Amino acid sequence: MDFGLSEEQKLIVETTRAFVENELYPHEREVERTGVLRRELIEELKAKAIEAGLYAANMPTEVGGAGLDTVTWLLYEKELGRANYALHWTCVARPSNILLAGTPEQREKYLFPCIRGEKWDCLAMTEPGAGSDLRGMKATAVQDGEDWVLNGTKHFISHADLADFAIVFMASGEEETSRGKRKKITAFFVDKGTKGFAVRDGYRNVSHRGYTNAILEFDDCRLPGAQVLGEVHKGFDVANSWLGATRLQVGATCLGRAERALGHAIEYAAQRQQFGQQIGKFQGVSFKLADMATELKAADLMVFEAGWKYDQGTVTDQDMAMAKLKATEMLAFVADEAIQIHGGMGLMDDLPLERIWRDARVERIWEGTSEIQRHIISRALLRPFGA
Repeated sequence: MDFGLSEEQKLIVETTRAFVENELYPHEREVERTGVLRRELIEELKAKAIEAGLYAANMPTEVGGAGLDTVTWLLYEKELGRANYALHWTCVARPSNILLAGTPEQREKYLFPCIRGEKWDCLAMTEPGAGSDLRGMKATAVQDGEDWVLNGTKHFISHADLADFAIVFMASGEEETSRGKRKKITAFFVDKGTKGFAVRDGYRNVSHRGYTNAILEFDDCRLPGAQVLGEVHKGFDVANSWLGATRLQVGATCLGRAERALGHAIEYAAQRQQFGQQIGKFQGVSFKLADMATELKAADLMVFEAGWKYDQGTVTDQDMAMAKLKATEMLAFVADEAIQIHGGMGLMDDLPLERIWRDARVERIWEGTSEIQRHIISRALLRPFGA
C-alpha cells in the first residue's frame, strides 16, 4: 500500500490550505460574533475562490469542475474544514453532486449556473417528524394531469435563504413490501419564487454560526413534470446514487478541524509554564496529546481508506459509516481535550477552540446520527448470520 501523496495532491493541499489561512481565517471572528455572513463578503471570497480554481472543485471536468478523484477531493475538503463552516461552504461552494442526475435541460438551468457561481442549491429532505426515518416524511407530491402539487413542511434546510432553488424530496405514493406499506419518494427542482413555496427563517444553532438553516413551506405548490429530478417514485435511488460520499465529506472536514485544534494544544503545551516547567512535560498533559494524535491518525486512515475504496468501486455502507462515526466522535474528543489543556483560555473566543468544540456537536447528528452509523455497521456484521 502506498500512503504517499502525488505531486498534484500536494499542490492541491498547499493551495487550499493557503487560501483558507489567508482568505478565510481573517473573517472568522466577524462571522462568529455576528452570526451573519455578509453577502458582499460572500461575493468577494467567491470571486477569489473561482480565481484560485477551488470553486465547485468537486465536479467532473466535463461540466467545468476540477475532476478530483475521491481521495484528492477529501484532501481538499479536509483543508477547507479547518475554517468556519459558513465561510468555506458558502464562499467556496461545492454544488450537490445530485445535480449531475438532471436532464440536459435541467443541467443548463441548474447545474452549470451553480458551477459558475451564479446560483446556489439546497437539499431538502428533513421534516419535523422525519429525520433519520426519511420514509416517515409527510410532505406530499400528488400528480394532477401533467403537473405535480406539493404540500408540507421541510426544516433544518441548510443555507436555503441563500439558495436560488431547492432539490426537494416528497412522498409521492405507497407500495406494498414484505414489511408492509412503504412510501415512494420523488425528487423535484423548486425555484425560489414559485407560487406556493415559501422560505422562512429557521432556528438559531449553537454550531456553525453564519451557516443558516431554514423552514420550507409548500402550500399547493404546482410544478410541471419537467421539474422532476430522476424518475418518478425513484427519489431514494437518485439520492443513493449521487449522495453516497457525503458522509466521507463530513469526516474529512472533521479531520481538518481536529488537526487545527491539536496544533493549538501542542503549541500551548510547549510554551505554557506552571510549577517551573512547560505543562507539556507533565504526563497529565502529554498523555492527552498522545491520545489526541492517535485518535486523529486512526480517523484519518479510516476516512481516506474509505475514499480510496470509493474510487475502486469496492466501498460499502459499512466503510462509510465507520469513517463518519470515527471522525465525528474523534473531533468531539480532540476539541474537548484541547480546551482542557488550555484551561480557561480554551473557552475564550480569542482562540478557535471554543468554536471547534461547539461545531463538533452537530457532526454526530447530521448526515446520519452516530446511532444510525452504528446501526449500519452492526447490521452488516450480523447479516451473514441471518440475524
